[in-house]
Amino acid sequence: MSDLAERFERCVRDGGVALFPSDTVYGLACDPCNEAAIARLYEIKRRPPDKAAAVMFFELDAALEALPELGPHTREALGRLMPGGVTALLPNPAGRFPLACRADPSTLGLRVVSVPALAGVRVAVLQSSANLSGGRDARRLADVDPQVRARVDLEIDGGELPGVASTVVDLRDYERGLGQGWRVIRPGAVAHERLAAALDGQYHFNPETYEREIRADLRCYEELQEQVVAAGGGDAELILELGTGTGETAARLLERHPRARLVGIDESPAMLARAARRLPPERVRLQTRRLQDPLPQGRFDLVASALSVHHLDADEKRSLFARVREALAPSGRFVLGDVVLVDPDRQRAELTHGYDKPSGVREQLRWLREAGLADPALTWSADDLAVMIAFAPR
Repeated sequence: MSDLAERFERCVRDGGVALFPSDTVYGLACDPCNEAAIARLYEIKRRPPDKAAAVMFFELDAALEALPELGPHTREALGRLMPGGVTALLPNPAGRFPLACRADPSTLGLRVVSVPALAGVRVAVLQSSANLSGGRDARRLADVDPQVRARVDLEIDGGELPGVASTVVDLRDYERGLGQGWRVIRPGAVAHERLAAALDGQYHFNPETYEREIRADLRCYEELQEQVVAAGGGDAELILELGTGTGETAARLLERHPRARLVGIDESPAMLARAARRLPPERVRLQTRRLQDPLPQGRFDLVASALSVHHLDADEKRSLFARVREALAPSGRFVLGDVVLVDPDRQRAELTHGYDKPSGVREQLRWLREAGLADPALTWSADDLAVMIAFAPR
């Protein structure tokens, strides 16, 4: 843990109030079990005393450990949503953190964030935005009212933040509804469609068990990874990875390309949080983004993807290949390692209807060519796995 993270923990434990950057806007934090500290935080921002506040964690596993009574569907939903720009309203049958819940101890507001400056912080905090009550949220430290800044015990500058407050989603009936009972209370940083993708009963991986499950499911998984990395060459300086997951492919690419920086995207904040723990932060930038969304800006020497694109339908694949072409630097290469459609007698990967949508090698090579990519080719295949490569024109 960094010195700054230790100072933050010490401030909270000692009953202080800290001004800190979250993943959305600047906030105020204190010990959620210290009545005097909470009263002071409320006074600093002139918050009505009967208004509840969320409890924030900086590690998802710490949050789940603190709330053991949550049901399995709710816990899985939190794993798909967090860390991220969401505040979840949860059932609180054990009456935990009553000082944060205020008049309604049956409901707990929960936030889990990923803040690089505070990586490793394990304490829970009561948090509220750093604006005066009713005022505008602060995107930069300079946007925080001087009256607030003058009264806190610790001030952390996290640079410019997205500036959009968290989306508040009600999950109090989610367990009873078997994954269907949820609603948005306040729109914010996370769009409704992204919430729906995470909460509407679709198939998603658990980042804690993914590596074990995928290796058990795909007998050629290790060889696929090796072939994807080999097809990417060895001299890239800027890499874009589509579907970073837990960071397995990213780690291998960074080792193969020692001068490279990598931008990784994935729709699952929980998967990216696990990837962030294993990848060197000075070389990696991770973003929560779907493959259907605009790609990050840059002229990438290499765009690579392993076991992600088969979740897209045919039109979405065509669209993605065209956007990859635009993202590549001249002569840059696109490497695609994935589950493909083969003879049913050779299909080994277990497919989930509506979630897995593999296409054939031949048609994907055609779509790569139609997208303006040069020399598309199959470089390796085994069972229902394949690696394909194509190049941006010089």
